[in-house]
Amino acid sequence: MAIDVNNESGREVDEQAILDIARYALTRMRIHPLSELSVIVVDSDAMEQLHIQWMDLPGPTDVMSFPMDELRPPERDEDEPPEGLLGDIVLCPEVAERQGADAPTQHSMDEELQLLTVHGVLHLLGYDHEEPGEKAEMFGLQSAIVDGWRAEHGLEGPSPAPTTTS
Repeated sequence: MAIDVNNESGREVDEQAILDIARYALTRMRIHPLSELSVIVVDSDAMEQLHIQWMDLPGPTDVMSFPMDELRPPERDEDEPPEGLLGDIVLCPEVAERQGADAPTQHSMDEELQLLTVHGVLHLLGYDHEEPGEKAEMFGLQSAIVDGWRAEHGLEGPSPAPTTTS
């Protein structure tokens, strides 16, 4: 899987963890290994501009996803997954830091960025959380992926509770 992480935020973030959890999520969702993903980490001003331009909403948000080929996970185990360009995930560490600190189970900015990376991947794969049933499915899958990755990396405790606003 070709995954590029480009930190344009001016903040130090754990780029390797973002790369690793994105790869883990895509593998778990059975996305073709030749698919491509881009993750861009931006400051709050750049995120606010994107949020206004694409969502017509003021202020910066935590994560935005821009799908390209609209790839979906295969329906059955025997189906061959298609390859292609997944798209872009844009993360904002300033918002992530605030959300992690304000969460019921406080956690670090990097832990929040990991959660948001998985959230962005799921959006690229067509998952949404507008309706209660969709939200339960997406956040359940998000927690399972983050918990699995954390367990595989020997990190203690369950994943941070979903805090995303997008």
